[in-house]
Amino acid sequence: MSVFGIGLAYGIATLLVMFYGMPIAFALGAVAVVFMGIYMPAASLDTVTQNVYEEMASITLLSIPLFILKGAAIGKSRAGQDLYSALHAWLHRVPGGLGVANVFACALFAAMAGSSPATCSAIGSAGIPEMRKRGYSGGFAAGIIAAGGTLGILLPPSITMILFAVAAEKSLGRLFLAGIGPGLLLVTLFGAYAVIRFRREYKAAEAIYKNGGPQAAILTRDEYTLAERFSVLPRVIPFVLLLTGVMIALYGGYATPSETAGLGGLLALALIAAIYSVWRPRDLAPIMRSTIRESTMLMMIIGMSLLYSYVMSYLHISQSVAESIVAMHLPRWELLFAILVMVVVLGFFLPPVSIILMTAPIILPPLRAANFDIIWFGVVMTIVMEMGLIHPPVGLNIFVIRNVAPDISLSEVIWGTLPFVLLMMAAVLLLCFVPEISTLLPDLVMGPDGSR
Repeated sequence: MSVFGIGLAYGIATLLVMFYGMPIAFALGAVAVVFMGIYMPAASLDTVTQNVYEEMASITLLSIPLFILKGAAIGKSRAGQDLYSALHAWLHRVPGGLGVANVFACALFAAMAGSSPATCSAIGSAGIPEMRKRGYSGGFAAGIIAAGGTLGILLPPSITMILFAVAAEKSLGRLFLAGIGPGLLLVTLFGAYAVIRFRREYKAAEAIYKNGGPQAAILTRDEYTLAERFSVLPRVIPFVLLLTGVMIALYGGYATPSETAGLGGLLALALIAAIYSVWRPRDLAPIMRSTIRESTMLMMIIGMSLLYSYVMSYLHISQSVAESIVAMHLPRWELLFAILVMVVVLGFFLPPVSIILMTAPIILPPLRAANFDIIWFGVVMTIVMEMGLIHPPVGLNIFVIRNVAPDISLSEVIWGTLPFVLLMMAAVLLLCFVPEISTLLPDLVMGPDGSR
């Protein structure tokens, strides 16, 4: 059979197994092993475990479970709710300040946890009920939290970016720095939209009230004294200092990513023990259980995805696809557009981890040939994958929101997230025209990247 035929069969078999309902890790591993048995020497089956181990024997990957531990320690305590309460107290005078506070809370929590679902769950459990109580529509409240949660895979420490750095063989520190500018851009866009949407809903409620209708909750304003605002800071500041210290240790060259992750995990455990008295075995059990469960799932996906990519490479599927794309002689921007459209379509069905590990061997060679900055592309691809977290049919964050706020219908959640998808598209376009938003900070801190 030709390479094209083998590649087509490989892709169809993968989709069939996934649609059948098999977990992603086992689906990728099963397809890879079957095609190894059919098209590769029999001896290759004896080395499956060795290949998976060798592919995963990366010191960078060690940081993943440690960052997950840090996120679980913060997510399973009251840190997320306290962070949200502090921001709301300081931003309550801004029109739509509650929505803006939720955006900032998501961004800060995402930077501490590195996980989108964890951010949605931690901030949404406190933020959505408060927004609903103050008259925000269900779709608006759900959209803010679902979109804010996507920042978890863009702002460092991002587990998704760790995997992209491994797949692209690029500096993790540089990639983390490259995500900060676009992350702040998205925070600004989301916050601006929250203000505009609040004013629209406020004016509609005000018009109803002036015409003799009931006074909506959105018309009520909260007031905090200066003493009340400062009283909420003591529990939040230590976690902000933790985030700052971890970033200084990483970018200052004082610790490797794995050492930084371990330091962050241990300090997070120490902080929740000191601030929230979470130190007894029964208190720590949910944190450890969550860390082990998520780490095991993620590492299984990584290992099987790497085996899947290894088989693709051995059978020359990925090389042939890359050569075919290059042979089309597409202008560089059309090439980028075609690749991003492919990522969007994959995002309908797959999580970011699988998309990176499955597509990196195919898309990176043509992009290098077209002279694209791979670090810059990693940020753009991450934003595009963020869209997949808040649009159907998979839309992981959508279903997290449904668990946190079951009173909001699925259709409301989906319609509430669509404006944020459009804002992400606008951010991608802006990055294409002004790439310095992503590349300036890593160039200033680490010097120009000569490998572009």
